[in-house]
This record gives sequence, C-alpha cells and structure tokens, in this order.
Amino acid sequence: MATFSGLVRVMERAARKAGGRLRRDFGEVEHLQVSRKGPADFVSKADMRAERTLYDELGQARPGWGFVMEEAGTIEGDPGKPRWIVDPLDGTSNFLHGIPHFAISIAVQEPRLDGKGWGDVTAALVYHPIEDATYWAEKSRGAWLHDGRLRVSSRSRLSDALIATGIPFQGHGDFAEWSRIFGAIGPEVAGIRRFGVASLDMAYVAQGRFDGFWESHLQDWDTAAGCLLVREAGGFVTDYRGRSAPIHSAQVLAANDALHSKLHKLLANSLK
Repeated sequence: MATFSGLVRVMERAARKAGGRLRRDFGEVEHLQVSRKGPADFVSKADMRAERTLYDELGQARPGWGFVMEEAGTIEGDPGKPRWIVDPLDGTSNFLHGIPHFAISIAVQEPRLDGKGWGDVTAALVYHPIEDATYWAEKSRGAWLHDGRLRVSSRSRLSDALIATGIPFQGHGDFAEWSRIFGAIGPEVAGIRRFGVASLDMAYVAQGRFDGFWESHLQDWDTAAGCLLVREAGGFVTDYRGRSAPIHSAQVLAANDALHSKLHKLLANSLK
C-alpha cells in the first residue's frame, strides 16, 4: 500500500475539484444535445473552467512553477523550478456527445540539470471523474490506482493481446499511416479498441486492462502522465523508431516488455 506524497496530494486535490465541476457540467450535456445551438460552446466553457481551476489550485500550492496547458498554452515559471503539464479535459468529443469516458491529466516535468530544456517527468496523475478513479505515479515509487499497485499485463502472445489506439479524424492525424499500422497489427492480435482518451488508454495499459497502445499526432498534455504510469508499472514507452524520451506525443507505442518488441516490429515494418 502506498500513501500519497505531498506533491501527489496537491495534484489529486486539484483534479478532484476540477473533476467535480466537470461531472456537474456533464450532467447538462444530454439536455443540450437537442438544442439548436448545440453543446459545443458549453463544453468549451466547461473545459476552460476546469483548466482555470487546475491553474489556480496548482499555482497556489507550488508558486513559481510553470505550466503547459491545452487552452492557455505555455506559461513560464521561475528558472530551475519544475512545470505542470495539464490536460483539463482529455476526451472532449466523448464529453460533447454524452459519453462518460473522459479524464483530467496532470504531470510534473523537471528542468534539465544543465539548464538546457526539460528532462524527466517525475510525477503523474490521471483522474477519471465519472468513476472517481485516481491513477498516479512517481518516479521510482511505482504506479498506483488509489492505494493499489499497478502492473502491466503479463501476456506475451500477440494473439491474446488487446490493443488500444487512436483513430485519425477530420483535420487530425494521418489516415494512410494509421491504416498501414492497423493492417499490420490488427490481424495479429485479439482485438483493437478506440476509446478516444489517450491518457486513460495509457493508464489502462499500466493497469493491465490493455496490453498495448499506439497513436500519433498527440500533444504533450495527452501523454506526459501516461508515459510515466506505464513505465512505473513495468512497461515500455517509445516512439515508432524505438527511441525513448521522457514524453512521447508525436508518436507513442506503449506495451509490456514481452509485447513491445513484437508490436514495434510489426509497426516499423508497416511504415517501411
């Protein structure tokens, strides 16, 4: 059993506060579906309200830290201090359509010791407001769901593996690239799922619900927390060329140790 550190407690408190408001706003979406104007403007306001709550709560708890946020962009902090990487509503399309599968993602990234850019992600939290589920990790402390330890799955055969992905949509992603990867991986695995929330997809890999995950054309706030969750649960996270970095967003492939190399071989061969 693990207890929250002071830092993770700060993250959880902020996520719960923002998540409570998202739950209340989500309750209004169904009524807005039938309106002529539609719910898009309402959801945008819900997203911005959640981001403001997170900014206020995290900023008050750790003065001087910078932010990378989906709506507000990059807000520089004091040199030498960490920064928050925040997605206030991962799964906006699900939220918009009344599908109860969305999350808040928060990560802490440390500055490089040489002062040149940013280094490791050292703390991560993904909060699923509808399920009141808190996935969290700290570097070298493991990955957890509340106070229960997370481990990636032990499946080693592709034929037993359930893989998650994100599918390109209008104006986002590369349909041709995704189709080639899907054509290589799909016939080899037990199933492929697309739930539309990258942070939760990676949390589910850490939990062992999914055995792997691939997607491209994401943003740092989509994957920063998920990358640490998977690694601290014993998994591997790389780009499509097999290279490892603190955060993968342009290309991400995550899986347990037995399956990562097999999935990477299929993926890499599909793009030759």
